[in-house]
Amino acid sequence: MNMHLPVPRLMPFTVLALAATFAMKTADLARHTADVLRTASAGSVVSATAASMVTEARAAVPEKAPPATPVPSTPATVGPDGADQAPISSGERAVLLDLRQRRQELDARDAAIAARESVLAAAEQKLAARADELTVLQKKLQDLEDAHRQREEAGWQGLVKLYESMKPRDAATIFNDLQMPVLLALVDRMKEQKAAPILAAMLPDKARDVTAGLAKARTHGETPRGVQGG
Repeated sequence: MNMHLPVPRLMPFTVLALAATFAMKTADLARHTADVLRTASAGSVVSATAASMVTEARAAVPEKAPPATPVPSTPATVGPDGADQAPISSGERAVLLDLRQRRQELDARDAAIAARESVLAAAEQKLAARADELTVLQKKLQDLEDAHRQREEAGWQGLVKLYESMKPRDAATIFNDLQMPVLLALVDRMKEQKAAPILAAMLPDKARDVTAGLAKARTHGETPRGVQGG
């Protein structure tokens, strides 16, 4: 006798499981859709707000804004190989500025010394020119004095020849009345053989004074020149 065991029905359980899974998927899809909608709504709000802010900013800015002032930057130094180096520090800048100031002071001092030397050179040139002028003037004065002495000597020589050609007694008569400086100058320039007869014919006192005067002058190495300017 065959016994038939009851076969369990699995279909209702499978249907229930599929339904539960579908319900969970549907709930997840609904939540995801809600999140997407909220995100899109928030993005729209943000976009609208940003657009409003941009519009307000454009309205506040003038049509032609002045160009922005560039901020000075510290120039980079270039090394010997041509590569840029790091900018110098404030301490190094202070040292460089101090060195530049000292260099300017030295240049100013050199310029002052050069100007002073130029002034001294000009003064020396003026002094040299003045010395040359004085030398020329002194030579002219010397030439004038020599010419005057020559004229004076020529005048004395004319008188000497005149008295030498006279008779000793006539010349002695005139010599007795002459002043001693003039008489000494004449007798000193005369030849001894011409002066001796004249002195012998003169008054003894006058002849003695002439002899003493000539001796004194020749002892001191002087030459009786007579009256200056005569």
